[in-house]
Amino acid sequence: MSDMGIRHSTAGAERAAPAPERAAPRIRWRRIGASRPAAAVLLVAACWAPFELAPFHTFQLSLAMVYAVALLGLNLLVGHTGQISLGHGAFFAVGAYTAAVMMDRWDVPYAVTLPAAAAVAFVLGFAFGIPALRLRGLYLALVTLAIAIFLVPLLKRFESVTGGSMGLTLDKPRPPAWTGLAEDQWLYFLALAVTAVSYLLAAGLLRSRVGRALHAVRDNETAAEVMGVRPAFYKTMAFAWGAMFAGVAGCVHIWVIGYVSPDSFTLTLSVTLLAGLVVGGLGGHWGPLLGGLFVMYVPSFAQDVNQAAPGVIFGLLIIAVMYLAPNGAAGLVGRAAHWLGHRAGKGRTYAH
Repeated sequence: MSDMGIRHSTAGAERAAPAPERAAPRIRWRRIGASRPAAAVLLVAACWAPFELAPFHTFQLSLAMVYAVALLGLNLLVGHTGQISLGHGAFFAVGAYTAAVMMDRWDVPYAVTLPAAAAVAFVLGFAFGIPALRLRGLYLALVTLAIAIFLVPLLKRFESVTGGSMGLTLDKPRPPAWTGLAEDQWLYFLALAVTAVSYLLAAGLLRSRVGRALHAVRDNETAAEVMGVRPAFYKTMAFAWGAMFAGVAGCVHIWVIGYVSPDSFTLTLSVTLLAGLVVGGLGGHWGPLLGGLFVMYVPSFAQDVNQAAPGVIFGLLIIAVMYLAPNGAAGLVGRAAHWLGHRAGKGRTYAH
């Protein structure tokens, strides 16, 4: 073959072969595009649900969305940054009590309490994230565990502010007359709006250079530092962002429940949130939502069976997930959808 022919064939091969750096974004955007119709269908179903369900079931779904927002923050910290936290319920309590005290003591409108709860939880999460930089693994888990343990006695001690063991009873946000909604429906849509905005914020954060930096720190902290990423800064901010989402969830929890007590934020809440995230799926888009459903429905179902059943069921489910679905329920659903799509594609090929 002549040199001219070789050059032409080489150029043709180069044109035919897809560039590696262009293939990855195309695949990523294809996955994002595929998830958008599912999110749209889910949003339509969520808007339809409160008009068809009984008030109690609407209340349960509202709480499931509240837990999903809290798990968004925990997912940022554990799933995307590789840190560990057994005290996420403490930041949940911080947001709840910030909103409760503002509404009960100072008669602040409930809408104002949401950014205030987010800000207070963010600051506390940032303050905690600085000393936590020196710890990792089991030691970090023990420190976060200590926060969840001492929080309840601390809340009971300042009775004049927190209401002590009796807690605080609050008026729930009332629906405007023009909406024509019942109270449970209005609270449901408030929770739905906060959940949707929280998901958009988290998704935007993870798609930015910040998300890439968090993943680099999670995968290899030394390599990330060589590439110019500051692990100390991003690990601290991950604690702050995780605490902020937990504070927002705590605030909406108060709107839905209308009551706050220290006994609602024991160590069990932190362990349940972590278990829900593991079962739902670490590091995934749908993991926090599935985890919120788990946190809401599994304990109540297990409690009806036996007083000791929740702990047993949590343990068995986590063991089962580790063996059968390491990526959680979200990963299992994703694999099933991929398999069905593959089978459908083969069926179309055979038909032709």
